[in-house]
Amino acid sequence: MLATIVGIAALFVAALLVPLPSPQQIQDWAGSVGPIFPLVFFVVHALVTVAPIPRTVFTVSAGLLFGPVLGIALAVGATTVSAALAVLLVRALDREQVASRLTHPAVRSVDDRLRRRGWLAVGSLRLIAFVPFSVLNYCCGLSSIRFWPYMVATLLGVLPGTVGTVILGDALTGNTHPALIVFSGALIAIGVLGLVVDARWNSGESVVPAEEPTPAAAAK
Repeated sequence: MLATIVGIAALFVAALLVPLPSPQQIQDWAGSVGPIFPLVFFVVHALVTVAPIPRTVFTVSAGLLFGPVLGIALAVGATTVSAALAVLLVRALDREQVASRLTHPAVRSVDDRLRRRGWLAVGSLRLIAFVPFSVLNYCCGLSSIRFWPYMVATLLGVLPGTVGTVILGDALTGNTHPALIVFSGALIAIGVLGLVVDARWNSGESVVPAEEPTPAAAAK
């Protein structure tokens, strides 16, 4: 315990004394590494977020490292590939074993929505980010939703929030055009509007009976 405290204190002092690079310097460095760096970022982003790891840090980093244009292409592309890999992986494994490990409280709600609305549920849940990205991927893998409608809904659903977040990441450099920042705010507002619409939609739906099958039962 004492060693941990000393280590944290040392890192804190070092952060105060050692000059850290500015966001613009970080972006300049990323541009100087060469064309292999965006490819490595894309692969790491796509593979790591198959696991239940938040993708926000990758989305912000894409804007900070590569700017709005390349950053958006990398973040949206890697997110879509990650969603595809997760579904294919779940369907290639024993679905019952995967379902038994999905204990997140939102899983039942997601499963109910998928059963009622199919790919429309995928699009709305991606748009409002109501549940973790990976949890929705796993639930879709356990469901009977077709692959290509799932992919199209995923792409359209993640687009506004991802683009908005990448632009905000690039804004850390201080060189982002004000119009892009306004555009980012508008995209994020679309996500908030989606949350309101989805909440009103669900309030008018009938409650699913308790005997409806759970993801684990549906996987059998």
